[in-house]
Amino acid sequence: MGNTNTKKTMTDNPLLKQNPAFRFVRDNLGILVGLLVMCLILVIYDAFRGRSVFLTTNNIMNVLRQVATNLYIACGMTMIIILGGIDLSVGSIVGLSGCVTGGLIAFVNWPMPAAVLMGVLVGVASGAFNGLWVSKTTIPPFIVTLAMMNIARGAGYVYTGGQPIRIMSDSFNFIGSGYVFDVIPMPVIYLVIIVLISSYIMNRTKLGRHIYAVGGNPMAALFSGIKNGHVKFFAYVFSGTMSGISGVVLASRMFSGQPTAGQSFEMDAIAAVVLGGTSMSGGVGKIGGTVIGALIIGVLNNGLNLLNINSFWQYIVKGVVILIAVYVDFLKKTRKGNK
Repeated sequence: MGNTNTKKTMTDNPLLKQNPAFRFVRDNLGILVGLLVMCLILVIYDAFRGRSVFLTTNNIMNVLRQVATNLYIACGMTMIIILGGIDLSVGSIVGLSGCVTGGLIAFVNWPMPAAVLMGVLVGVASGAFNGLWVSKTTIPPFIVTLAMMNIARGAGYVYTGGQPIRIMSDSFNFIGSGYVFDVIPMPVIYLVIIVLISSYIMNRTKLGRHIYAVGGNPMAALFSGIKNGHVKFFAYVFSGTMSGISGVVLASRMFSGQPTAGQSFEMDAIAAVVLGGTSMSGGVGKIGGTVIGALIIGVLNNGLNLLNINSFWQYIVKGVVILIAVYVDFLKKTRKGNK
């Protein structure tokens, strides 16, 4: 009895519950365990092969760098899915933003900061386009963003003539390929900043509370005085901005603006968000969960490469993982409905 009471006291301790680290682990325990199991399998595989690859600093930083561009987009996608929407245009916006930035540097000789700003503004404008249509009409977000996906991808091909734009600028290439202290990739630095900003918006601001309210019950939110249209518009602008940043960083990493860049990025972002526990029906989700979801996708891709599994299988594995995650969300709702 004494041990039981002690356990209950520790678990129910209000100070412990208020601890952000404790809440993070408690809310994401399932996917954290999944991530740790994946890492353990790869470590054991390395030991079995008599090598040490997965846990090396270079490989870990490579995984984080690969995850970064996906996670920028996933932060914006988290807000949109919590609202009960979807954004299929993010990958195309990535390609268009990178092409515009590369073209302005290579062909128009714009200063690097101005070209980067314009590339990000392309994302902002694209997100605003989506946000206006979603917030001002009753057209489903799926249709609006599907249209924008084709518009942005087509605009990238028209702008470049279907050819990559080579960017010969060391200062620009440092944005996506540089390192801090010769260890930490620059995209990881941006990643930390973006995750902190996104978490602050969702957890510490009135706007974040409104996003949850609109996603949970749009009619009740409207009756409580929340301007649903403004909330939706912000979420899509934020998503477009994240796609613009991702496009610029990716173009810098590839030393070129490519109209094909960003293909299937929307699928990776949605996979990260759903794996992180965000409900596709809206109202539930956390940026912290999305971070873990993106890490799972990154480690999964890296692990399949280390295991020498054909890269084509990655698409199949991602599809199965998304289906399982959505099914788990379905089971959670079913259990809540039966209580």
